Amino acid sequence: MINKIEHIGIAVNSVEQANEIYIQLLGVKPYKQEEVASEMVVTSFFKTGDSKIELLEAKSPESAISKFIEKRGEGLHHIAFEVSDIVAEMENLKQLGFTLLSDKPKRGADNKLICFVHPKSANGVLVELCQEIKEE
Repeated sequence: MINKIEHIGIAVNSVEQANEIYIQLLGVKPYKQEEVASEMVVTSFFKTGDSKIELLEAKSPESAISKFIEKRGEGLHHIAFEVSDIVAEMENLKQLGFTLLSDKPKRGADNKLICFVHPKSANGVLVELCQEIKEE
């Protein structure tokens, strides 16, 4: 079951330049910046109220973000939804006919397990499922 919108992902050419814009726009500094090697990106997260924005900069021409920007330019990349049990939600969505971009969740930014739903399955929108990784 989807709990809430977790964040909105925005593809940018430069996290540093985009940070300056979003600091002015939102009136807050990013609370976290990190590299996600598996996705070949650097991310920067902003939080305002209950909402989060993730800026994504490609670190390789082979990354999905690089290819996205090449095709469409900078802008809205994905919407992420928080789930309590990502494996169960992935199975549920597969049974409903959605196409997932991976068979298993993988580690993403901001201490999350993630999985993407193909945009062709969701009216042209790339959907990300996120589950908080509980430290034991």
